[in-house]
Amino acid sequence: MTGLALDIGGTKLAAGLISPDGELLAEKRSPTPATGVWDAAATLLRAVADGHTITGVGIASAGPVDIEAGTVSPLNIPDWRDFPIVDAVRELFPGVPVRMAMDGTCTALGEYRFGAGRGTGNMLGMIVSTGVGGGVLLDGRPVGGRTGNAGHIGHVVVPGAEDIACACGGIGCLEAVASGPSSVRWANEQGWTGTTGLELSESAQAGDAIALAALRRSGTAVGVAIASAAALLDLDLAVVGGGFAQSGPPMWEAMRRAAAARAGLSFTRGLRIVPAELGGRATLIGAGALTLGDQPDPGFVQA
Repeated sequence: MTGLALDIGGTKLAAGLISPDGELLAEKRSPTPATGVWDAAATLLRAVADGHTITGVGIASAGPVDIEAGTVSPLNIPDWRDFPIVDAVRELFPGVPVRMAMDGTCTALGEYRFGAGRGTGNMLGMIVSTGVGGGVLLDGRPVGGRTGNAGHIGHVVVPGAEDIACACGGIGCLEAVASGPSSVRWANEQGWTGTTGLELSESAQAGDAIALAALRRSGTAVGVAIASAAALLDLDLAVVGGGFAQSGPPMWEAMRRAAAARAGLSFTRGLRIVPAELGGRATLIGAGALTLGDQPDPGFVQA
């Protein structure tokens, strides 16, 4: 059984072959183009699948998604609004089962099956990077919700951000405070002169006060959101990955401190927050896990 996986994001596209034990057998990536996104994705899928017998295709996409319709409308891919991704993949691989989930859900599923979430049935998986995304598993089952967008933790409102506009159209979202670009923007407003999240992390390591404050601000907001999710959903674990989440101790110490200060209920006091194990492969591996026959179906589209 060989699953084909597609990961659709605003900055990169990835396709891979996934074995039943979660091994990434082959992978190809490319930047997400401004136009012709499907053509680029189809090229990757064909290249990875060439010469292999494909038993299923799993799709992870940035949201919002519409699982029932099989369409996606990623905020950071303006060309795609209600794009029929499931039908497009079916046409490329006739007769092969196709399943889709939001990228955050796939990230959580990948970490649950093969990474830092193994053995923990009630968990939140998070990505803190260019954006902030997430997915939830309860009793070992991915939660899709009414439309497939459950787990969109990047768009919960966090205290102190009520006047900050988010790209989603809302105000005060976690993503507008804690993502890499949001943190860089805040640091620039305070007088820091760098341009990227990596530079911000390096400045913090060198002791720059503004960079340190930016990382602590991001970590605090993430910790607040995690504690809120744990109280709402009775979670054991939060697994946090993504490029900006690798910014080091200032962010992680603030994250854990903020969560602990708000986890006062008896069932939240044991909440653990740990780094992701699968790194940038988690979403792709989780998409591949959608194709495994032993994976409970939480309402994802299947051909």
